[in-house]
Amino acid sequence: MRLWIFAIGSARGSSEGALCDEYHKRALKLGRNIGFTAIQIEELPVSKSHDAKKRMEDEAQRLAARLPDGAHIVLLDARGKGMTSEDFSEMLGALRDAGTRDLVFVIGGPDGLSPLPGKKAGRSLAFGPQTWPHLLARALLTEQVYRAMTILAGHPYHRA
Repeated sequence: MRLWIFAIGSARGSSEGALCDEYHKRALKLGRNIGFTAIQIEELPVSKSHDAKKRMEDEAQRLAARLPDGAHIVLLDARGKGMTSEDFSEMLGALRDAGTRDLVFVIGGPDGLSPLPGKKAGRSLAFGPQTWPHLLARALLTEQVYRAMTILAGHPYHRA
């Protein structure tokens, strides 16, 4: 299964970007051995519109155009449902085992995310009831992807 993270905004040169790079590198190495053929992070620029609603719509439209056809989509949203790391790992493993070709996580920009035109999300995921900066949410997601893979592989990183 290919795992994608599509995100609005550039993390390059930030401390959050360094965290993402570290966990992405770890997940790539471990993931190949447990059925994750690719783990990709794609960044799209923040919209230049002066109106927040238009920015979110523009970003959602550009994100939707980049998502692989038939992908299982998970939106990161403060109003989404929280999951334990074990549940998150179980979801990844179940989708992989069911033959899902592409699993896509979508992170909106600083203003949030409008509905993706022509795409239906399989679920919305929240990292608790707090609102997180979008770059920090990306770092949290890459860490949870790596943690999920360690759980699936029986690696001792996760010590719950």
